[in-house]
This record gives sequence, C-alpha cells and structure tokens, in this order.
Amino acid sequence: MKAMEAPARRVAVVTGGSRGIGRAVCIRLAKAGYDIALNYAGNAAAAEETAGICREAGAAVLTVQADVSDPAGCDALIDAVKAQFGRVDVLVNNAGVTRDCLLMRLTEEDYDKVLDTNLKGAVFCCKAVSRLMMKQRYGRIINMSSVVGLRGNAGQVNYSASKAGLIGLTKSLAKELASRGVTVNAVAPGFVGTEMTDAMPEAAKAATLAAIPAGRIADPDEIARAVEFFAAEGSGYITGQVLCVDGGMAM
Repeated sequence: MKAMEAPARRVAVVTGGSRGIGRAVCIRLAKAGYDIALNYAGNAAAAEETAGICREAGAAVLTVQADVSDPAGCDALIDAVKAQFGRVDVLVNNAGVTRDCLLMRLTEEDYDKVLDTNLKGAVFCCKAVSRLMMKQRYGRIINMSSVVGLRGNAGQVNYSASKAGLIGLTKSLAKELASRGVTVNAVAPGFVGTEMTDAMPEAAKAATLAAIPAGRIADPDEIARAVEFFAAEGSGYITGQVLCVDGGMAM
C-alpha cells in the first residue's frame, strides 16, 4: 500500500537539537523544506538561537524542553509535536552525553546516565512515533550512532555500548516497520568539531586525529548531510543501514 499523499511540508523531530551535530541537522533539514521540532535538555538560549536560524530558512519551528532519558519526557516531546503539527515524518535521535573513564573507575551512575540518554531515550522516542508513522504509512527514523559503536574506544565503555546498542535498535526496528513505509537507519560519525570534542584533552585529540585517514575532523554539517539523505522521500528503499561519516576511521 502506498503512503498517504505527501503534506506540503514534512515535520522533523531532532533530539538534542540545540547545539553541535543536532543544530547542524536542524538547519540542514530546515533549508531542505522541513518544519522542525527541536528538543533540548536545558540550554534554552542555544535552542532559540538554532530555532531562529531555522525560521530564517523558512521553517516553522517548535522548541520542546524534555529529558529524553525519561520515557515520560519522550512521550511529552512527541505529544507536543503532534499537537503543533499533527504529524511526525522524521525522527532524528541525536541526544547524547558522555561520561568517559576506564571501566575500573566507572560508576553505576555514569553508566546509567549515558545509557539512559543515548540508548533508552532513542528506544522510547522510537516507540512514541512508531504508531503514528505506521498509521501515516510513512516515516524516517535516523539514529545517531558513532564510529566507537563499531570499533570501541578505551575509556568509553559506556558510550561505546550505547552507540553499539543504537545499531542493534536500528536493524531490529527496521525489520518491524519496513512493511509500513517506515525506514530506520543510523549515521555513525567519527571525530566531529563540536563542544563535546573541544572538551577533550589535547593529547587525546592528537591521537584521534592521527587515526583518521582523511587527516582532519568533520564539520557538523557533513554529518547533517548524511541525515538529510536518509530523511529524503527518495530514500524509502534504504533501511536497516549504518552510514559511517568518519573520514575512513572504521575501514
């Protein structure tokens, strides 16, 4: 069965959309003709700055503060989007945190914080949109994994586990939703120039850069371009895939 008639503008939800990769995704999708629901955890000023850029690009923008590590926050986010726009066409699970340390020093609190935000948040946002997308017979879900979900990284046991879990989520949910016109894919960025990577020690940055065949870090917009590809209507026959945007790190 074909999808319902396409709306004049599709609606994209981006978690963690106020800064970094999330901001780049919001801006790129706004320029591509999507209306934007921008989720953020606490930095309202950054969220409004991103929203302003998206509005200048012609998008209607809804900003929603919600903690996606709490299933109730995921439900509240999607309920707000449905109330505003009446539909959700694209979900980008981008919200993520790090609590880096060696396993022998890893606390349960730091493990839970990373897994709850990065993985559980994505699971419950997917759950919140799945029924609506199935009813629409159209949807695009893009999960933001990482090269460390494929390769691992010392000092990031919790983060790597969360990002590897997103790949398993992607492939399993893709099989559940494919027959209803809903695709589920993942983008696995490498080393990207964001506030998160700017906070790394210089020695760690140098070691990471040395491992990149392309010899440079990525701009957030390069990751956003991969998201735009998966979000497009013309990408409806691509599902369950992981696209590395990492300068060759995972080769």
